[in-house]
Amino acid sequence: MPRHAPPDWRASALRTIGALALREMATRYGRTPGGYLWALLQPLGMIVVLAYAFALLQRSPALGTSFLLFKATGVLILRQFTVLADVSGRAISFSRSLLLYPRVTWFDAVLARFGLNLLVLIGVMGVILGGILLHERLEPVLDWPKLLLAVGLTAALGLSLGVLNAFLFHRFELWQQAWAILTAPLFLISGVIFLYEDMPQQAQAVLWFNPVLHLTGLMRAAFYPTYRPEYVSLVYLGVWCLVPLVAGMMLMRLHHRDLLTRMR
Repeated sequence: MPRHAPPDWRASALRTIGALALREMATRYGRTPGGYLWALLQPLGMIVVLAYAFALLQRSPALGTSFLLFKATGVLILRQFTVLADVSGRAISFSRSLLLYPRVTWFDAVLARFGLNLLVLIGVMGVILGGILLHERLEPVLDWPKLLLAVGLTAALGLSLGVLNAFLFHRFELWQQAWAILTAPLFLISGVIFLYEDMPQQAQAVLWFNPVLHLTGLMRAAFYPTYRPEYVSLVYLGVWCLVPLVAGMMLMRLHHRDLLTRMR
């Protein structure tokens, strides 16, 4: 029996991810006094503006009685996806100096940024939704399995496209601008403002292929018991969560050294 047992690679990986997450916490959120506050105020401001703007145009929201809750259930899911896909994709450049160490892998960097930002986003979601329920004295019958499924699948989709972006962002310089252009219309086509069922049939046939639209419908079903989004396909979401992840991991496995060399 050897005198010194080899270190457990899982414990070593967890320590590495934890150290990277602490670095992310100090730089992304701790560098300015309002770092965490801004993470809360940015989506809250958007929700309030949308809610009161549509309250002036409509007598009642498409679901329920609260404009704030209706907009929040869409905005927060969309923001969770866009933030996770973006910060995970930029993890390599963010931690490039630490990736020179043999024990720090590119996937450690991605998981650290993804994990920390996911916790922050879930915390922000809980504060905003809880505040809306208290402010408007709402007592919805929450479908917790659907709520957890919506948040979990959104996180999985963000990680999946984030891993693919980790390759594309650093292999093709124009992809960062292309990604910003491609995700900009999601605010209008992901069911944040209007329900999928209220859209014209021709638009429904095209927008169905947007995976974020399925996540928004699932999130709304968790808060509105009478709402049954039959268009939501868990199989389709599963494909989106799996295919980009596998493709991104294969590409990064083959080319991550070349990407690091190009960034030096």
